[in-house]
Amino acid sequence: QVQLMGSGGGLVQPGGSLRLSCVGSGIVLRLFRVDWYRQIENAERALVASIGSAGATNVEDSVKGRFTVSRDNVRGTVSLQMNDLNPEDTAAYYCSVQTSGRRFWGKGTQVTVSS
Repeated sequence: QVQLMGSGGGLVQPGGSLRLSCVGSGIVLRLFRVDWYRQIENAERALVASIGSAGATNVEDSVKGRFTVSRDNVRGTVSLQMNDLNPEDTAAYYCSVQTSGRRFWGKGTQVTVSS
């Protein structure tokens, strides 16, 4: 059974940084593109960043220059480094993989940016 687990969220002041991590069980994460989404209350989940199995990355314009996605294939983790956070980044963040015609979601990790 595929399970994804996101972690690393928390409360941070504007301008601060957080690093989110995603690990998987029942799946060899390094073989798949991993997406990071975020969801603000009462809104749909929105794609933030992706990293392909070969390491190619894509970061949405809204966070470009502040967010970086990376993977450690030895540890089997995918990370989202978030710098210069602002209150508009407050959301639940989810890692996700699509395979076999199905999208798997990790449990969201809450990021709150507030002074």
